Amino acid sequence: MKMPFRSYIWQCFAILTCMLSPALSAQQASEEQLAFFEKRIRPVLVEHCYQCHSRNAAAKEKLRGGLYLDSRQGILKGGESGAAAIVGKPAESLLISALKFESFEMPPAGKLTADVIADFEKWIADGMADPRDGQIAADRKIDINAGREFWAYQPLSQPAIPTVAGVQPGTPIDAFIIHKLQEQGMKQVGQADRSVIARRLYYDLVGLPPSIDQIESFVKDTRPDAYEQLVDRLLSSPAFGERWGRHWLDVVRYAESITLRGLLYREAWRFRDAVISSFNADVPFNVMARQQVSGDLMEAASREQREMNLLLTGFLSMGNNNLEDQDKAKLRMDVVDEQLETIGRAFLAQTIGCARCHDHKFDPIPTKDYYALAGILRSTESVVNANVGRWVELDMPLPEAEQKQLDAVNAQIAALKQEITKLQGSGGDNAPIAVDALEGIVVDDLDAKLVGAWTKSTSSKNFVGANYQHDGAAGKGEKSAEFTPPEPLEGEYEVRFAVAHGGNRAPKVNVTVWSADGESTTEVNQQKKPPILGRFVSLGKHRFTANTDAKVTVSTANTTQHVIIDAVQFLPVDLKGSPTKVVTDEDAKERAAALKVAQATLKKLEAERPSKIRYMTVSEQKEIGDTQVHIRGNAHNLGESVSRGFLQVVSHEDSPAIDDTQSGRRQLGDWLVSSQNPLAPRVYANRIWHWLIGTGIVRTVDNFGTTGELPSHPELLDYLASRFVENGWSTKQLVREIVLSSTYQLSSNFNENYSELDPENRLLSSMNRRRIDAESLLDTLLVTSGSIDNRLGGSLIPAGITTDYDFPHDSRRRAVYWPVFRNSLPDLFVVFDFANPSMVVGRRDVSSTAPQSLFLMNNDWVIQQSQQMADKWLAQHELDVQSRTEAVVYTILGRKPRSSEQQLIMQYVVAAGDDKMEQQRRWTQVIQTLFSSVDFRYIY
Repeated sequence: MKMPFRSYIWQCFAILTCMLSPALSAQQASEEQLAFFEKRIRPVLVEHCYQCHSRNAAAKEKLRGGLYLDSRQGILKGGESGAAAIVGKPAESLLISALKFESFEMPPAGKLTADVIADFEKWIADGMADPRDGQIAADRKIDINAGREFWAYQPLSQPAIPTVAGVQPGTPIDAFIIHKLQEQGMKQVGQADRSVIARRLYYDLVGLPPSIDQIESFVKDTRPDAYEQLVDRLLSSPAFGERWGRHWLDVVRYAESITLRGLLYREAWRFRDAVISSFNADVPFNVMARQQVSGDLMEAASREQREMNLLLTGFLSMGNNNLEDQDKAKLRMDVVDEQLETIGRAFLAQTIGCARCHDHKFDPIPTKDYYALAGILRSTESVVNANVGRWVELDMPLPEAEQKQLDAVNAQIAALKQEITKLQGSGGDNAPIAVDALEGIVVDDLDAKLVGAWTKSTSSKNFVGANYQHDGAAGKGEKSAEFTPPEPLEGEYEVRFAVAHGGNRAPKVNVTVWSADGESTTEVNQQKKPPILGRFVSLGKHRFTANTDAKVTVSTANTTQHVIIDAVQFLPVDLKGSPTKVVTDEDAKERAAALKVAQATLKKLEAERPSKIRYMTVSEQKEIGDTQVHIRGNAHNLGESVSRGFLQVVSHEDSPAIDDTQSGRRQLGDWLVSSQNPLAPRVYANRIWHWLIGTGIVRTVDNFGTTGELPSHPELLDYLASRFVENGWSTKQLVREIVLSSTYQLSSNFNENYSELDPENRLLSSMNRRRIDAESLLDTLLVTSGSIDNRLGGSLIPAGITTDYDFPHDSRRRAVYWPVFRNSLPDLFVVFDFANPSMVVGRRDVSSTAPQSLFLMNNDWVIQQSQQMADKWLAQHELDVQSRTEAVVYTILGRKPRSSEQQLIMQYVVAAGDDKMEQQRRWTQVIQTLFSSVDFRYIY
């Protein structure tokens, strides 16, 4: 029995998955996990536990319970009561039950807060990442000068291009790579096929697959500069900014919501679009870095540049902070800490946040340096305090002439709205009307003297003022309302009582007028539509004198349904003739016509009104100054004051000075990319190498500290960083230089003879095979199905959506424009290792798992794209089965099918015969299977 094509490919894929999946050590910990320990776990242990549970305590004969908490081994071994923690099982760990006061009560001084306990639960659940080796580190004073000897803090060098034997390197980059290989007796493999190089280049530069025609055109182009021309075309494509902007959005933890309540950052997309635009325009990275830290404080030569400066400052405001925290001092410092950690990792690859509670345990960053920087950001307003804090949003400033034009239009709109209100009040009976739009003396329910509990409501729309009120159909006879004019009345008035009528109202409500002639009670049916203006019932004409105690009272006695109170109108009888005249049909028609004209004019004006851009940002605090050290990171335990400044290890005498009247953000931006700071160009050049080659010269792209990895090619890294600066901090120029190298164009066929010398291919004898990321995968599905919408920019969050929970992710736009929500990401993003939008992610996790293939074979959205692609190719009736097979495989995999693949596919689809539905089903399955294959998901 012959195996169906889909089952055959699936079994082959399952075998390949098992072969390719790496075996990870249980002890390995990510940078994020170690940073979590340093920021959330170690400080708590030091402050609350070491006094009784450490080697130091044992030396002083103060150890309690035989338990050591100053090492991972000590926690796992436990004390007299057993292991303190079980990795991955916080619910079964004694440490957690003790912190919760469920068994032991630790610490004895008092229970820790719920968020601290939650941190320990997360730490244990995630594997207890812990760099401590069990030895107590002696107190040390950080030696800044000694710290500067570390490679990352050294000034950029100008390394000589090495000479290599026996080969002619294509570029200086190749010379550095080949020189290192020759030192190990190794050499590079040959170049990849041109079709492979084309597919690799398209995905790396624009994140999209090349079409068959684009691949064939390049393969057949024999001109010596054909590859160079292809590179330049892709660098100038608008899709370049979308691809490389998304890389940077990973680094700056871009998101359009916060975890708390799923609140939406509705204007965050403007920052994203500004990033994409900046990469397309090849804005120098040193300018772009300054814009993100201090764009609102920078000078601008044009309106466009000013807008970009302001939009990019949104970088500081997109952190995932607990804005509901009622400890506002702590919240303020938490926001600053998040900003510092992001700035440090994004631009400098430094874990600055680890110095919040104590001097950095590994790098030359003393706590004073942390608070020198914190003083700058504490002098910056990032959160508007309230019960639930809010981020800062402002209107984009307009040129003076445009602002005057806008003010004039706004004045017209305000006048029209007032006219519409009056027209609605004099004839329209299904809209609220303002008190001041009515004639005579009007006493609103908000000014009435009330007895008992009344409930405000706006459910029915024919009310006066801000609302009406009802008695809730309860407390009958115990509730009443008294309406008294604000000043004595003299003369004859018609008294009107406003009623927002409805079916659940009381049909017999006693309303009494007190006048010079005594009291007069009218029984009002509140279920019936009032005859005057659709909202008033006349209580008759009444005479009042200055000595009269004029008032109107409403009683709920003898009623069972809801009693409504709204407003009372005292209208002089001699005002414009008979005030009791009921609105006629002719009057209503005239006013309706006037209202329609006014509303149409208003709609036109509002549509033509110049729109103001709303954007996320920060601003200077009203009170600017230095900050005090927060002892052990506690915002309420303050130490000495620290002058605002920068990291000493990469600061020099000519570092920018901070004026007492400024926060220092402008100077911070200048310092980050100053010629005296070698970190920024090294870090960014390394990022570009990582994004193109698949592994950074320093693999820990967000950590150039002593706990990060050393560079595999330090001279090459300095060469790239120096060239980057020399070329005006141009991203495109550095990308171009790397992809034009022979190293980038190498085959990915690894030489197995080097498996011991260089098992991880750090020396680059061949190109790295890389799995395409989630966005490129999604975009490819849209491209191959023919349904992609290539429009640039804009928001995909519909009006009316207020939280990010259960958002229906679905669009034909490129993935970079899909909303990035912290509580709900598209399923495809989750399965294919999308970056955590709450932290700096310069290097995504890259997994290759069976569930990924299962997702591609069973997800409804993917099936829909497969069906659309099948329909598209079946509609091309001029193609025979062989041609159609070649086209489908070539489109999806970027290569022609092998003979065995072609034979298997053709055999499977031909079996459908002339049955159109069966043909569509089988081609859909073929396409889904190709989407599920390793060759589709990997760049070779």
